[in-house]
Amino acid sequence: MKTRFGLILAAALFAAASPAAADDLLKLTIGQRGNWDTATAELGTKAGIFKKQGIDLEMLYTSGSGETLQPVIAGGVDVGLAIGTLGAIAAYAKGAPVRIIGAQATGAADYWYAKATSPLKSLADLTDKNTIAFSTNGSSTQSVVRAFIDEFKLKAKPVATGNAPATLTAVMTGQIDVGWASPPFGLREIEDGKIRVVARATDAALVRGQTIRVIVVNAETLARRKDAIARFMQGYRDTIAYMYGDSPQVIKDYAAFVGVPDATAKRARDEFFPKALLDPGGIHGLDSLMAEAVTLKFITTPLTKQQAAELIQIQK
Repeated sequence: MKTRFGLILAAALFAAASPAAADDLLKLTIGQRGNWDTATAELGTKAGIFKKQGIDLEMLYTSGSGETLQPVIAGGVDVGLAIGTLGAIAAYAKGAPVRIIGAQATGAADYWYAKATSPLKSLADLTDKNTIAFSTNGSSTQSVVRAFIDEFKLKAKPVATGNAPATLTAVMTGQIDVGWASPPFGLREIEDGKIRVVARATDAALVRGQTIRVIVVNAETLARRKDAIARFMQGYRDTIAYMYGDSPQVIKDYAAFVGVPDATAKRARDEFFPKALLDPGGIHGLDSLMAEAVTLKFITTPLTKQQAAELIQIQK
């Protein structure tokens, strides 16, 4: 009896001394720090939503899609967020081990602007002497600029300018004629009369209703850690519901994260980012995306149905 009691006591002491099961750590690269739609991982972590799924996140922010995708391909990180859909398709077509596990943005809140003192007031004013910015090669902003050029027959020269702050500097110093940004970045400058909006991404018919950015994972990671990826995506969906819920805390947390007043943070969400834009549940406009990828020489021919099925593995 004493021996049995001793074993039970020893087991209890061992259990008490043993650490609790650790959460699954996922490493993320995320394009464009500060955008409302790219703050999902940050806000969900702050609210403890991913913790409820047993997921711990390590986040690295980048200046655009190209920088976001490469570490995923190399296996240095597990998941990439806000990667241009065309860039993901092109990488897969070249044999890169990438899989799309969700939409990140369907439609876009990005806008293009010029200095208030510039004579440029709309896309129609651009000539072959003007420059228009996008973030990085393979990014969604590059796709939008290409759509502008094709639909509006623009002659302006596209230039990669990196993230939104670097782009604003380039515009204000006269290095670039038309810059790009995503709210809340630039809203203060618009209100102060320093810059004016020249175009919105949705001015391009091709962009409306099209999934222009996606969430991707390394194929090996998906095969090896499928349960952790599924729980991450559940946390991601739960966070989106929280971001559009009644709690004022999410606006306070986002405002603190970006460094803007609460009112500006709320305006960015309410005016520029409808909840449907963030829905990860499906890739929209795939046929037009394939055609665009061919036209822009991201790929030589559209992916077959079998290839598309392998590339796109939406986590339900």
